[in-house]
Amino acid sequence: MTDRPTANSKARARNRPTADDYFQGIRDRNLSMLARAFTLVESSSPRHLKVAEELLTRLMPLTGNALRIGITGAPGAGKSTFIEAFGLLLVRQGKRVAVLAVDPSSGVSGGSILGDKTRMTNLSSEKDAFIRPSPSAGTLGGVAHKTRECMLIAEAAGFDVILIETVGVGQSETMVADMTDCFLGLMLPGAGDELQGIKRGLLELVDVIAVNKADGKNKDAAELAARQYHNALDSITGRHFDDAPAILTCSARENLDIDKVWKAIEKRCRLRKDSGDFQRRRQQQNLRWLWSIVEDQLRHVMHTHPAVQAICNDVETNVLDGSMPPAAGARRLFSALNLDPSNL
Repeated sequence: MTDRPTANSKARARNRPTADDYFQGIRDRNLSMLARAFTLVESSSPRHLKVAEELLTRLMPLTGNALRIGITGAPGAGKSTFIEAFGLLLVRQGKRVAVLAVDPSSGVSGGSILGDKTRMTNLSSEKDAFIRPSPSAGTLGGVAHKTRECMLIAEAAGFDVILIETVGVGQSETMVADMTDCFLGLMLPGAGDELQGIKRGLLELVDVIAVNKADGKNKDAAELAARQYHNALDSITGRHFDDAPAILTCSARENLDIDKVWKAIEKRCRLRKDSGDFQRRRQQQNLRWLWSIVEDQLRHVMHTHPAVQAICNDVETNVLDGSMPPAAGARRLFSALNLDPSNL
């Protein structure tokens, strides 16, 4: 017996915004509709996917005018405090700022606290600022699954600067570096220990290093850390002088030298625009985004296709007990889709 649509479900369907509704709301800078558009593109519901794709296609001509800045740092580096101070600086300069703050999801329940907005109360109360916390939901790279889509929506809504806060620090942060124009690494004083444990891959990606908490008794330690980064960077990464990240100190808590961080970001982006690298980076980022979507959709097909599901348990059992090599198991799963990787 199939369930018939109830009067309530029909009413809800009639009241669902269309792609036109979302588009006009975003054009009108309606923050309520903007939040609903973020929820739409983050949804995994099949009925939302088509609307989201239509909306993004229509919004594309309105995107690309914002400056995209990724911000990462180890736990305790003060990312939320810094972003609030940084965002307030930009708002006072007449800019509209959107913050896409990614909170780590629980590996057990999948839940997320989504507390970034509550930690940025002053910024969230500004009419020219918008903070969107999203769960990482297990996505690698320090970003949520649909951060790129949310970034485009924010750009279409007229925000001048998009700040993407990552869940932490590590080599998987390549993803956020691969969707932004400038990548800021927020560091703590005491670089001696930190340089030993910091990921080499991160230093190869960042455009600006800001040693935070450079105030009070930490001021000397922060300046020492900055000098140590200067001395160690060439030997660690081998980057050329003209591509070396700017290194400076600041204090988000005391609102000291935050403007210098902004000037360093502006300078890096200006140099890239003058050389033509800015636009080339964005084009390459779009290509990598394309193939990331292809890989995600292929993975989804492999996990949901009936023919694959019919043999999946047997293949996994054989791989677990050692009677089938993983490569052979993968080939069998592909064969269920009439695909042979060796012939592709």
